[in-house]
Amino acid sequence: MQIEIPLRSTSGVNNINSDEAKRLPIPLPPLAEQLEIVRRIESLFKLADAIANQKSQIQNNLETLINQSILAKAFRGELVPQDPNDEPASVLLERIRQEKAKTQATKSKTKKLTIPTLLN
Repeated sequence: MQIEIPLRSTSGVNNINSDEAKRLPIPLPPLAEQLEIVRRIESLFKLADAIANQKSQIQNNLETLINQSILAKAFRGELVPQDPNDEPASVLLERIRQEKAKTQATKSKTKKLTIPTLLN
């Protein structure tokens, strides 16, 4: 079925007004086909939502892995070039332990000396 509407021309530009456009028939597929189209579109929207959720989960996992990787490199001393003149961490930790033990011994001696003085 074909309907022809005469077009008017102004300065060589063809146009059609809205009343004429409203009278044009718009062919539609049968109802069963329309329903199938809607079903497929809804299915594709669900698939798009699932893909978006997966993307979000992957992005979160990736951020976690990147943070863990950075921390691991930091603990291995791989984030910045190492100065060969720096003392090893084991030596530094031992020095800190010794200084802490010495400080605690001094504190306990000071407490012993001051308590009897306060009682007199």
